[in-house]
Amino acid sequence: MSHLFLYLLALLIALLLCAASLPRLRRLLAPWLGDAPTKLKNHIGIVPAAGGCAVALGFFGSLTAVRLLTNFPTGTLTNLRGVFLGGALVFAAGIIDDIKKPAGISPWAKLACQILAAVILIHYGISVQFLPQPWGWALTLLWVAGITNAINLFDIMDGLAAGQAVLAAAAFAVISLPSEFIYVNFAAAALAGACLGFLPYNHSAKLKTFLGDSGSNLLGFLLAACALGAKYSMRNPAAVFVPLIILALPIFDTVFVSLTRISKGISPLKGTPDHFPLRLERAGLSRGAVLFICTAATLVYAALAYAITKAPAPWPVIIYALVAADLILFGVFLIWKTK
Repeated sequence: MSHLFLYLLALLIALLLCAASLPRLRRLLAPWLGDAPTKLKNHIGIVPAAGGCAVALGFFGSLTAVRLLTNFPTGTLTNLRGVFLGGALVFAAGIIDDIKKPAGISPWAKLACQILAAVILIHYGISVQFLPQPWGWALTLLWVAGITNAINLFDIMDGLAAGQAVLAAAAFAVISLPSEFIYVNFAAAALAGACLGFLPYNHSAKLKTFLGDSGSNLLGFLLAACALGAKYSMRNPAAVFVPLIILALPIFDTVFVSLTRISKGISPLKGTPDHFPLRLERAGLSRGAVLFICTAATLVYAALAYAITKAPAPWPVIIYALVAADLILFGVFLIWKTK
């Protein structure tokens, strides 16, 4: 079987496992995994937060099936063990957090689990490579914790975090595919498939289901891991920063929200409705329009990221500058025109 066929198979298995299991998981886990309305969450009634369990089942089940159905040479899929074990740890911490809601577990406990998961990635050969060690390892810890929390914070609207995960995973797979860095391709395909299986339920009126912290943290960790594997700089060294472009919206939102809260004298860890999608909604846009804008923006950023990996100097620097200017101007617009 060709590698491309196996990647598509991983996507399909993850999609089917997630979509088929979610209704039953939703029903079985509802007594323990429920998301109640709060000042920041205006949904109606308690919504089951079993989406993360279905996504995890789809993702891990797909990777397990790939391992059983293939006969790659010994060591080929070693990196996937790190993704599997680290992802399982982050997911487990998220499940405990969801069960203990509304108090949850402490931010420091969650951070400790994320750091340990990053250490697992490093142990299995997944880390920042453009810096000498131990600086590359230190940046790996920061990257994994930062992106994991950025996706978790971005899960503030139906379809937003999972939709962004599908687009980002697809971008990492497309960029990684020529290098045949297999762990990225399999992990990205399985992640995209699991999210595609979840999204219809996230938007459903009768079977609405949330990711929960278990799901959003798992998505963030997996995207961070995929970002560490693709060979961005084969043509131009400046392309090592491409993951920042692919994940620009969650990163921008995290920075914007944190700075806004600090400017108000509020802890960055305290929940507030300052996320830019919520600001756009309060400015008069429908949720559908906000999702469309976020999807379109990420598609454009992903295309620019791909262009950076192929373009000779000085085009990568020019593209980085344009994206930075775009985000800065957007931030200014949010401050002046929205509340």
